[in-house]
Amino acid sequence: MFVGVGASRVRDLFNKAKANAPCLVFIDEIDAVGRQRGTGIGGGNDEREQTLNQLLTEMDGFSGDSGVIVIAATNRPEILDSALLRSGRFDRQVSVGLPDVRGREEILKVHSKNKKLDRDVDISVIAMRTPGFSGADLANLMNEAAILAGRRGKDRVTLKEIDDSIDRIVAGMEGTKMTDGKSKILVAYHEIGHAVCATLTPGHDPVQKVTLIPRGQARGLTWFIPGEDPTLISRKQLFARIVGGLGGRAAEEIIFGESEITTGAAGDLQQITQIARQMVITYGMSEIGPWALVDQAVQSSDVVMRMLARNQMSEKLAEDIDNSVRQIIDSAYEIAKNHIRNNRECIDKLVEVLMEKETLSGDEFRAILSEFTDIPSDNVNRKPIRELIEA
Repeated sequence: MFVGVGASRVRDLFNKAKANAPCLVFIDEIDAVGRQRGTGIGGGNDEREQTLNQLLTEMDGFSGDSGVIVIAATNRPEILDSALLRSGRFDRQVSVGLPDVRGREEILKVHSKNKKLDRDVDISVIAMRTPGFSGADLANLMNEAAILAGRRGKDRVTLKEIDDSIDRIVAGMEGTKMTDGKSKILVAYHEIGHAVCATLTPGHDPVQKVTLIPRGQARGLTWFIPGEDPTLISRKQLFARIVGGLGGRAAEEIIFGESEITTGAAGDLQQITQIARQMVITYGMSEIGPWALVDQAVQSSDVVMRMLARNQMSEKLAEDIDNSVRQIIDSAYEIAKNHIRNNRECIDKLVEVLMEKETLSGDEFRAILSEFTDIPSDNVNRKPIRELIEA
């Protein structure tokens, strides 16, 4: 009944645009109709492909003085049909990435104009704390903080509301506090293990806070704040993240015994395995050598792209990759276990304080840790982002 409706609407759209020239035509989420042709079932004659063919025909028929400019947006440019991207159609591409620290600061100023902020709230500090946030995330952050302030009966948004909003956006809703003593102690050692191993490994981001308050699926959380925008990451930093990620499991094994390790490290193991695999196959940071070992299409998150891509990897190379990934993780795990063994007294003290307060700030954590051992200088004396910008 509706066959050809999409193509008909495209014709009507461009006829209307030509009648109103000069005119701008904006197509949002163009990947909905502009996906690569020939990937569907039915011999390429489905409704979506007819709509795309009509769009290609209309754009190809423009004369130089038609006065119609077509602009489109998508967050999946890799799956667009090649005919759409050729010269004469969408021949100019503008990539809009996630904002850097300066961009986040300016975006936060826009979204905080209509909100009353406490005088202690520093927009630049919030920008430092939110790497990887998009403009929509930052708008959501300020709205969540305003809602929390209203619920708590405050007439201004304070740092407490902003901190809680960041935690909620990143990790999920706050859960019910733990009452079971055994589980709480185990989670406390797990989180302190993360914090200690990360802080004592050169190259890791500083600890921002350690908490036993559950959020989402996590029973406890250790937060880190990057010293600078993570656009370029060194091998030392990636390896330090693996050591820090394994700190929780290492603490469980060393302190409670191998038979008492829990399922709490499942998310950590997924993250560190992904980092180690990327170090080997994408960044060339292993003994195999500095070359890309897997085609980008094979690693793509798009199912169709992965189906179309041919994986030409040999069995020997796949085995070498697995061995390299395991070697990176095994060496990191040994370092993590050594950190736990060598700092047992300090860890016990930190867990005691954490059990009492339920949340430790980064400064409180480092103050206690520095009483027992030296902290690597590059994990403490990093230049703040504000100094780097002014320099």
